[in-house]
Amino acid sequence: MASQVDNKSSSFPPNGIAVVIGSTGGIGSALLERVTKSGGFSKVIGVSRSTEPSLDLLDEASIEALAARLQGKDLRLVIDATGFLHDEERKPERSWKNLDPQAMAYSYAINAIGPALLMKHLLPLLPRQGKSVFATLSAKVGSIGDNRLGGWYSYRAAKAALNQMTRSASIELGRRWPDAICVALHPGTVQTQLTTPFTKSGLDVQTPEQAAENLLGVIDGLSLKDSGQFFDFKGSRLPW
Repeated sequence: MASQVDNKSSSFPPNGIAVVIGSTGGIGSALLERVTKSGGFSKVIGVSRSTEPSLDLLDEASIEALAARLQGKDLRLVIDATGFLHDEERKPERSWKNLDPQAMAYSYAINAIGPALLMKHLLPLLPRQGKSVFATLSAKVGSIGDNRLGGWYSYRAAKAALNQMTRSASIELGRRWPDAICVALHPGTVQTQLTTPFTKSGLDVQTPEQAAENLLGVIDGLSLKDSGQFFDFKGSRLPW
């Protein structure tokens, strides 16, 4: 009997290729493992800054190189599991007093421009027939309608920009790739290096493995009417 994970690529045509970008991160590595174990793809490729060849969102040439490797392949699933919230120098802003233009530009470069360049080079490679999906990991805090706490200016704004780019890309994609789907996904609160300093007691915190399984379940259940939308890890549509 197939496991629960093994069923989570059943909606895709067989023998396609899947790519996980950011595959050495907390969620990305779990997604790479789950997609591979699903058995639904003939090849699963994981790329990040530390793989060989590497992919760096700040280097468009590295994205072009990945696209060249995938040219002519049956690319059915692309998951963008990249993202930046903080490091030793840059922290989420609690107030407008903490806004720093360089930190804001860096967040926008990683969380919005980089994924947009992935769309630029990888969306044209999706097949014109049969289900294919480009899914980028956004965040619920990028929802303008859901923002009731303020703060985290750069991260919120960059993820809101990513949501808008996803929406626009889905419209353009639908004109020439009628079976392709482009969505933004909120993975929930996941126990990773990115979120650990901000995890509060009482939150529903998932392991990366749980998050990956949930996200793949949402992806497998997507249909054309869902393209251009923003979903959480339970498959519920989030407000813009």
